[in-house]
Amino acid sequence: MLRSIAFNALFYLNTAFWLVVALPTFFMPYRAVLAVAKAWARTNLALLRAVAGIDYEIRGLEKLPQGPLLIAAKHQSAWETFALMPLFNSPTFIMKRELQWIPIFGWLTIKGRMVPVDRGAGSQALAKMAERARIELADNRQLIIFPEGTRRAPGAEPRYKFGVVHLYLAEGVPCVPIALNSGLFWPRRSIRRYPGTVIVEILDPIMPGLGKDEFSKRLQSVIESATARLIEEGRRSR
Repeated sequence: MLRSIAFNALFYLNTAFWLVVALPTFFMPYRAVLAVAKAWARTNLALLRAVAGIDYEIRGLEKLPQGPLLIAAKHQSAWETFALMPLFNSPTFIMKRELQWIPIFGWLTIKGRMVPVDRGAGSQALAKMAERARIELADNRQLIIFPEGTRRAPGAEPRYKFGVVHLYLAEGVPCVPIALNSGLFWPRRSIRRYPGTVIVEILDPIMPGLGKDEFSKRLQSVIESATARLIEEGRRSR
């Protein structure tokens, strides 16, 4: 518990520090914001290792195609909201529009050209999201989406939403599924951090051209089966 409290305090101090560092990027190209965000992510990972005893392992990096991609990642923890960024050249997240209202942090996400979603707008939200996504993908960016929309505890029944399917059908780029077991070590809605190694597995890309139902079933199947395997591996190692 003491290590968890110490890490949480340092995490917020570190975040405040990098928000200050990022202020000049408001007057620079958006890639300057990404550079600061990646530095923030790497220092968070270093703090996790040094203070909370949480390391990480990335598997399957060689499976990442070059160019614009749709990244569909399992979401169990706050960990992947920053830890995935350094894996990609020009990442952009699908995120709740309300997060962009947060002073400084939200403004930096706008500057970094993150893709906001108004969850209350129904089908119009999907159309606007796809339109913005197309602009970012045309700039050779990697679009990261959490298909379930919110964090799910390890082993919880999956609840995939239609957004990722809509983007796959609309954008015509490869979709790379990502499985992970971060929720074992950084649980949602908890201040506790448990020592161990977060495993992230990059799975085989799903190329464009599948139908709606086939893509949806394949995506959920490959992510959930790999995630279940990683959760079991993580539990055995604790």
